[in-house]
Amino acid sequence: MTGAPHGGAGGLRIAAVGDIHVGAAGTDLVELWADLDSHADVLLLAGDLTKRGTLREAEVVAAAAATVPVPVVAVLGNHDVHSGQEAEVVDALQRAGVTVLEGTGCTLELAGACVGIAGVKGFGGGFPGSSCADFGEPEMKAFVHAARASSSALAGALASLDADVVVALLHYAPCQGTLVGEPEGIHAFLGCYQLGEVVDAAGADLAIHGHAHAGTRRAATEGGVPTFNVARPVLGAPYTVLHLDPVRCRERRHGATVR
Repeated sequence: MTGAPHGGAGGLRIAAVGDIHVGAAGTDLVELWADLDSHADVLLLAGDLTKRGTLREAEVVAAAAATVPVPVVAVLGNHDVHSGQEAEVVDALQRAGVTVLEGTGCTLELAGACVGIAGVKGFGGGFPGSSCADFGEPEMKAFVHAARASSSALAGALASLDADVVVALLHYAPCQGTLVGEPEGIHAFLGCYQLGEVVDAAGADLAIHGHAHAGTRRAATEGGVPTFNVARPVLGAPYTVLHLDPVRCRERRHGATVR
């Protein structure tokens, strides 16, 4: 795919990580992220920033994020909403300068290009052949509705972007390929196909997610959008750096518009 992420130098450099699960006792993130500007133009956090979603844990993450010398954009994960303090978690991160997305998007001028990032936590629901149906008990209908609502919110966020490069930032997976390594029986709780359909329809250049600790680092949506599982247990590193060519992304996007 033209403009697909690669491991070489140059172009737009996107650092990404999820599932850092910071507790209230402290973390080494400040040291790990200190020289990030030498390697990346932006840091994307793919949810599960905390262990139990408490304000104290969020404040630890926020303190580290405040020292990062590049823009930081994040979505929450399921751990971050566990304690019902997600509003406080978001507020702590935003006060530290982190842009927190949930069915929203933002644009940044990076590497000589306008980079649009659309974010949503996402939800489970499964993939073709093993997905949940909107039928039967109210609880099952509510589960499926949550997946659809989240995907719809992502669609709106992606549609709001007018950018050279478009990135979808999620916690739950938009494709099954990055879940390989996890037991198939829990795939329905790790992501849903509706997210992938939205990413494909928008023609995103890149999708990033976490959540699947035993999954696979790279795959693609049904439509071919490169998708990276950046959960820290998968990376085995403080973050990964993905490189995109903004010129090629711009040409692809404008070509698609002309057609």
